[in-house]
Amino acid sequence: MKLGVLASPRSWYLTDLRRAAAGRHEVVPISFAQLAADLSHCWGGLSPCRHFLSAFDAVVVRSMPPGSLEQVVFRMDVLGRAETAGTVVVNPPRALEAAVDKYLASAKLQAAGLLVPATSVCQTVEQALEAFEALGGDVVLKPLFGSEGRGMTRLTDPAVALRVFSALARLQAVLYLQQFVPHPGYDYRLLVLDDRVLAIKRTNPHDWRTNVARGAVAEAFHPPREMVLLARHAAQTLGARWAGVDLLPGLDGQLYTLEVNAVPGWRAVAAAHHIDVAAIVLAQLEQWVKHR
Repeated sequence: MKLGVLASPRSWYLTDLRRAAAGRHEVVPISFAQLAADLSHCWGGLSPCRHFLSAFDAVVVRSMPPGSLEQVVFRMDVLGRAETAGTVVVNPPRALEAAVDKYLASAKLQAAGLLVPATSVCQTVEQALEAFEALGGDVVLKPLFGSEGRGMTRLTDPAVALRVFSALARLQAVLYLQQFVPHPGYDYRLLVLDDRVLAIKRTNPHDWRTNVARGAVAEAFHPPREMVLLARHAAQTLGARWAGVDLLPGLDGQLYTLEVNAVPGWRAVAAAHHIDVAAIVLAQLEQWVKHR
């Protein structure tokens, strides 16, 4: 199998996939910036026409670097055309587009019957201040695009909120506010790998954010069937074959779906469960390529 991995050449995940492949598969790093299309005699490939996505049996998206609107749209279009031509693309571009956009993801999850924190998304300072008050004066401000807790800010003071909203409005940012959900200091990350689900419990005694990237400690967790079904439902709602689904137990007894990451990492899960997740990933890719 010839596997293309959209990731940095220095990516830990690229190295892990190569280790698990053990020479049985060719694992090639691809940069989003290299994606190009030549409709005269080739398309959906890398520039200069050295490799083509259609020449890969499968492509795994392991990064989502920032770019202009034109660049992001074009990159998703190239992945979509490769998928149409028969290349296995994980995750599919439509799932990537939905998951990376917090507003769209939250709206889809809510429409599918999943519980998400009360959320308000707006573009003006006035609207944001109204939402701040309506959400109880304790909100989490998140960048519309982003992961691993980067850029998240908890706001509880109206004066501070005004300054933050004003600064972001000058940058023409979309203001995404969620009501802060009191929780016991931990959440769950369920890694959905098609039919298999591996979970960890993430605890952070030093920060209200429970991302491992923010210092949380991960331990193996064996979720009940209801939680597994919920995570699969969340992933399927966004069309993701693989997903990292974040579930937060509130002190109110409810279980909130915070995020569906369509570019999920597995480093913490592998370490907590002492399991070779990269081997599981490759085995699933082999099956999808075989039955495409």
